[in-house]
Amino acid sequence: MQESINFAAVSPQGYKAMKDLEMHVRSSGIEHVLLELVKTRVSEINGCAYCIDMHTRDARAAGDSEQRLHALAAWQDTPFFSERERAALKWAEALTRIPNARVPESLMEETLLCFGADELVSLTFAIIAINGWNRLAIASKLPAGSYKLGEHG
Repeated sequence: MQESINFAAVSPQGYKAMKDLEMHVRSSGIEHVLLELVKTRVSEINGCAYCIDMHTRDARAAGDSEQRLHALAAWQDTPFFSERERAALKWAEALTRIPNARVPESLMEETLLCFGADELVSLTFAIIAINGWNRLAIASKLPAGSYKLGEHG
C-alpha cells in the first residue's frame, strides 16, 4: 500500500493543530508506557495498521513487554495490566466506540478512582488524538512497517 495523500503537505495548519494536541498529551504527565498502551488499543479497535506498528514499537522502546503487547486485545482477561492501566483502557475503548454504544455515566466516576480530573482530561485528549491520527493514517493509506522509531518526535 502506498500513501495516497500527504495531509501535512496539503494542510500544514491542520497538521500543526494535530501535532499541538499530541504535544499537549505528551507533556501531561501521564506515563509514557500507559499512553502507548492506550494508543495501541485504540488503533487496534480502529484497524489502523500503521499506528499499531508505530505504538507497539514505541511501547517496546519505552520498556513494555512483548507479553503485554500481545495480550492487549484481550487485556480484560489477563493479569498483566495494573488497575490504573485497566481503567485507562476501559475509558479508551468506551470513548472510541461511542458510535456503537454510549459511555456509561458510572464509567467516568470509576475512571476517576485511578485518575484525577486533570489526568482524566489529559487521557481523554490522548484518546481524541489517537482516534484522529488513526483516521488520518487510514485515509492517507500510510503503509504499516514504514514507521521509524522516534520519527514523530
